[in-house]
Amino acid sequence: MKKVIATLNAPGAIGPYSQAIDTGTFVFASGQIPINPADGKIPDGIKAQTQQAIANAAAILNEAGLSLDNVVKTTVYLHDMGDFQAMNEVYAECFSAPFPARSAVAVKELPKKVLVEVEVLAVR
Repeated sequence: MKKVIATLNAPGAIGPYSQAIDTGTFVFASGQIPINPADGKIPDGIKAQTQQAIANAAAILNEAGLSLDNVVKTTVYLHDMGDFQAMNEVYAECFSAPFPARSAVAVKELPKKVLVEVEVLAVR
């Protein structure tokens, strides 16, 4: 079983992909960049962008009947690894113990020139 998850409470897909796919056991969410779905704006600074990206991921999970507590793995893409500590502070406020497994990598560039993108994998 493969069910598409879509919500207007998170930015729509920029290309040919789904916001998330629900397999019945796992929900695989596409990476979320920090676009505010209400006004289409991108907040300034790594902390505000991290908060918005995680809020977007949470909105998608909510549409699937889940929450950030269901997340078992995240991948955080940073434009600049110098932003790691600030991102990590916000991340620690959004997720609770036991924290999901995580990868954090620096990339050359992200869509719309944002500073961070957050991808989540959740389990029912």
